[in-house]
Formats: sequence, C-alpha cells, structure tokens
Amino acid sequence: MLWVKAMTSVIGFPGPHFCVLNLENKLRFRVQVRSLDSRDSPVLSSESFVSNGASAIEEREDRRGNGSLRFEVKEEEKRVEDGGGLERLKPLYDDGYGTVTVKDYFHANKEMIKPDGGPPRWFSPNACGRPLKDSPILLFLPGLDGTGWGLILHHKALGKAFEVRCLHIPVNDRTPFEGLVKFVVETIRLEHASCPNKPIYLVGDSFGGCLSLAVAAHNPTIDLVLILVNPATSVERSQLQPLFPILEAMPDELHFAVPYLLGFVMGDPTKMAMVNIENRLPPSLKLTQLSRNLTDLLPYLSSLADIIPRDTLLWKLKLLKSAAAYANSRLHAVKAEVLVLASGKDYMVPSRDEAERLARSLQNCKVRHFSDNGHTLLLEDGVNLMSVIKGTYKYRRSRKHDYVSDFLPPSMWELKNASDKQFRLLSLATASVMLSTLEDGKIVRGLAGVPNEGPVLLVGYHNLLGLELNSIVEEFLREKSISVRGLAHPELFWGKNGTSAQFDVLKLFGAVPVAAKNLFKLLKTKSHVLLYPGGAREALHKKGEEYKLFWPDQPEFVRMAARFGATIVPFAAVGEDDLLELVLDYNDLMNIPVVSDYLKDASRDTIKLRDESNGEVANVQLFFPGVVPKIPGRYYYLFGKPIETKGKKEILQDKENANELYLQIQSDVENSLAYLIKKREEDPYRNIFDRTAYRVTYSSVEEVPTFEP
Repeated sequence: MLWVKAMTSVIGFPGPHFCVLNLENKLRFRVQVRSLDSRDSPVLSSESFVSNGASAIEEREDRRGNGSLRFEVKEEEKRVEDGGGLERLKPLYDDGYGTVTVKDYFHANKEMIKPDGGPPRWFSPNACGRPLKDSPILLFLPGLDGTGWGLILHHKALGKAFEVRCLHIPVNDRTPFEGLVKFVVETIRLEHASCPNKPIYLVGDSFGGCLSLAVAAHNPTIDLVLILVNPATSVERSQLQPLFPILEAMPDELHFAVPYLLGFVMGDPTKMAMVNIENRLPPSLKLTQLSRNLTDLLPYLSSLADIIPRDTLLWKLKLLKSAAAYANSRLHAVKAEVLVLASGKDYMVPSRDEAERLARSLQNCKVRHFSDNGHTLLLEDGVNLMSVIKGTYKYRRSRKHDYVSDFLPPSMWELKNASDKQFRLLSLATASVMLSTLEDGKIVRGLAGVPNEGPVLLVGYHNLLGLELNSIVEEFLREKSISVRGLAHPELFWGKNGTSAQFDVLKLFGAVPVAAKNLFKLLKTKSHVLLYPGGAREALHKKGEEYKLFWPDQPEFVRMAARFGATIVPFAAVGEDDLLELVLDYNDLMNIPVVSDYLKDASRDTIKLRDESNGEVANVQLFFPGVVPKIPGRYYYLFGKPIETKGKKEILQDKENANELYLQIQSDVENSLAYLIKKREEDPYRNIFDRTAYRVTYSSVEEVPTFEP
C-alpha cells in the first residue's frame, strides 16, 4: 500500500474537477480553455463521464460531519445584484476543502491526457465558481505531469478569492523550457496591462516552482506573489539522481513498473487517503475508513504510465534539469514576494534545505514547513492552500496588504481544523464558561448580552500569556458567527518572531497590529474589536500581580469609539492561576547572568509600542516567563453591561468626560474580575476530574454546568 504514493510523483503529478465521485459513479467535467494560439475560450467537455445525470458542479455529499462542536453554517455569502462576483464572505462560509480526493484527480486526468496535438494552454475549472469582486488572478503552474489538475483539492476554496487558471501542457508537447517561460510571461503581461494595480499570483508545484521563478526574474517591475510548493530547483541534489539513468535504459515493456518504483521515494500515502476523513471520528472508524481509502486508490496507480509515458518522462526529466539551472541562475533578478512551502518528508528533492537556501537567496521570501508531509503536498490531508495564504497575510487585492479590507473571515473548515488541532487540548482542559450581561443588568450564560451589530469594542484584562484568547475567538464564531478582530503587539507581525508559523493561526482568525489607524478602520467597518489596554504588561505580569490591571493614562480608545458610535463592552477573564504557576518572572530572569544578557540583546531589536509617558505599560520587554502547569481548573469570562457611545461624540471629545468614562470601564473590568474570582468557588465542576466524571456520566450533554450567575 505504500506504493500508493506514486500517484503524484517527483515530477509533481497534479489533478480533476470539483464533483461527486465514488466507485460506482463517473464524472463529467467542463473547463474553460485559453491557449497561446487563440483568444477564444472553447469548452472542453468529457461527455463520457456521467454522474447519475448530474452536473459536475454539484458537490459531493458532505461527509465531514460537525463533530461535537455542532457548528451551524450561516448564509454563506452575499452576491452583488449585477452578478459581478461575491460582495463578501461571511464567517464560517463553506470553502469546500475536504470534499474532493485524489481519486478525483485521476478521473479528471483520464480525459485530459488524450493526445490532441494542441499547444500549452490555460483552463479555468468551473468548480472555482465566481470569486469576490476585484479578486486577483492566480495562475497554477504544474509539476512535470503537466495536466494542471494539481489544485483539485483547493479549487473551491481558492475560487472564493481568486480568478483561478491552470496551465495544461499536453502529454506529447515538446515545448522547451524557454518556450514555456515565454508563454507564461506573455500571459502575466496581458493581465498586468488590464489590471496594473492588482497583484498576480503564481502557484508553482515542483517543476512549476522553477517556472515561477524564471517568469518572475523576467518581470521585476510587475507585482507578483509566488507560492512555491516543494520547488524542484534542488533537483541536482535529488535522492533520485541515481535513478535517472535506470529510467533512461528501461525498455518500454517495463515502463508500467515506474509508478511502483517511484512509490518508494514519495511521501506518506496516508496523507492523501486522509483528506475526507473527519478528525473527530473514533480511532477505530478512522482506521477503517483510511484502510478503505487506501485500497480504493490502488487501482489508479497504473494510470500514471498513461499520464506520463516513457518518451514523455525522459523528455521531462531533461526539461526539469534545464528548468532548475535556468531558475537558479536568475534568482538575483527575482523581486517578487515569495512564499515557499516545504515538506519535511520529501524524498524526491531536499525541499526543507532548499527552502532555507531560497530564503537566503531571494529578497522577500517567507518559508512554511510541513514536517509530516511528502512531495505531493497539495494532494495531502490538512494542507488547505487558501488557509496558508490567509495565515501568512499573503492575500491582497492591491499593491499593499490592508489588514482590514483584505481580511477574509475563517471558514467552517478552518474553525474546525483549529479547534481540533490548535485549540482542542486547551479547550478540554479549561472548559470555558461564558457569561454576559443584558441591558437590564441580568447576567446570563452565553453571549446574548453582547450586541450582534457593530461597531463593538471589547475591552478587558489580558491574562498570563494571553491564554484566554482562543476561547473568546472560538465562542464568538460558534455562537454568533462573528469574527473578533484582536489588536495584537506589532512584534507578532513585523519583528523577528513575525515570520514564525506559530502566529499564523492568530492572523488567520483576524489579529491585526495594534495601531490607531487599524482601530480606526475596524470601527469604521463596524467590526467587533478586541482591545487590551494593558497589553504585554498584563500578559507578562510578575508574581503576585494576577488580575491586576496595568492600563495607560490616556483614554484615547474612548474617544475613538465615540467617533463611530461604537458600543463598548468591558469584560473579565479568570483562570490563569488554575492552569499555570508563574515560577520565573522578568525580575527572576534578569538575575540569571546568561539569560539577562540575552534579554538585553533581544530588547534592542524589539519593536517599541509606547513611549515612557505611559508609565507601567511603556515599552514592556517581551520574554517568555518560567511557568509550570497545574491540575487544570476552569476559565470563566464575564462580558459586562454594554456602554453606548452613539450620539455622545461631542461630549466624549472633552478630555475630562472621556477620562470619566475610561475610569468607569476600568472599574467595570475590576468588578467583573472580583465577581468571577468569588463565584468560581461555587462551581461544583471547577476541577477537571469532576468535569471528566460529568462528561462520562452525561455523554449526551455538551456543556458542563457551573455556578448560577
């Protein structure tokens, strides 16, 4: 079964349309095609594929399930009246990821690989649908298979935000590398001429990565964003080098064995078979479905010999070497914005090392590593390309990324994936209790007291290490389908740590650098904004300072809120002392010679947020305190009574009035902290063991009870 990996090879085999497929059903797919020789857009249609008479655009039955979170999908999107595209995406929209598998790739290729004598051409998968208005174009440059279907798992997700076109290079085409470069260059120059202020995205898979870099080197003045997926620029260092002479000497009658030979060096086949398996299924069911998927894929292996016949394989191996040499010799000329996606288990080319080399060689390059994936990254489980683009802040519709107008809210899949992988352990450990205050002052469980319509400014206390953040973001999405936009320290975006993948999830869920202009834009667009006046000073507090507020003297956010008539909701969160024990604070660390020197050096490179006039909160040194975990208690949140500023703009422009309201908000947060600290003593399920026993006894109940408000 490990040979199933050969299904998408070194040469970067890509793949079909977005449609229903199972063992009984075949598929019909239609694509819009544009070639180099013609400006027409004929339709390629495979009438031999049918799916019970249904259109290929129909989606397969959603087998992902909702799990215990029971998310409810709201109205997915709002279309503009003239049908020109999507006006906006709503939180928890269906991005379609996980509804297409590698089998669909092979079904699409079955018709696409028929010799037609045509030149290389572009096609637009109908599954991509109609994107947001003013969306940029995304050109997919495939691996050496040339079919152009390598984005099959991502068509629908990418189609929400991009105009997607895929390059198809016919099986018998012998266009040299320079000819392919010329073809793509002419395309992007035409696109740039028609929309000069929009970026053009090139997604290059394996061989396509070399092609992307070569095209970028020829067009340093065009705004290009390159996404290179295990680029084959390192083919000269490939583990397959000893295999190439064998392939050249292999007789035709043994070519059928090539897929199995390549299977030894491909990535983990289970990643491909896991694509449509629900994460929260019991282990036994997951194993059963995985085994079935792997077995179903085996018959498709033989089709690789048709996708890339022997003569074509030999030609493309030579093409690959020339492509790598061509691209490497021109790296200095690449001015484009570059994101490299590198697999840790790529046995075709040394992608991990190559990504770091490219990061050093290119002027504007980020890297994201996928340690458990193989060469065929785009066809493997859990790698949602649209989510990667969003999480690295690479999505933009103009020359400069805008944190507000370019933000795309989390999809259903993104929330479920984060809940299962990033948030799950903390959520299980803390079993957060959300309380809010109605207009009459009554405290209720849930978020009913927080207004649904923005602008809303959530102002509260920042717990140790910001441990309260995940639950707030997740609960607002689950209960209200609202994306909370958190204002975070600029170091997470622009500093030395800003390029780290560990902060991608914050960006994916709407975090923006804390700055007056960003708060202005968010309130203007009627967003729900999360603000911590105490910032890093509270999140990195010292021993004995639990639940103590460190707020600046200036009430500027009050005046900003009044300018847009925003509703201010003070809130408190307690539970850090039930989860972690602070053993080494900043003072302790500064007393350790080696550590203190490191902190002093690091402080010189840290982005300064506030000046000295802000007292306690001024230019706080960022560091990681020494903490030890405790037997988990529980997290509690209380959102206070909403404070209206609508119609009070003139009143609150007065500094004294603004300061009075500011002190009231601060007092409300402190009172809420005191309330929660006292009331949690009445919670019979504050301890994790009591909560676990309750869940075992009442497995059908989702929420564990708590104290009466």
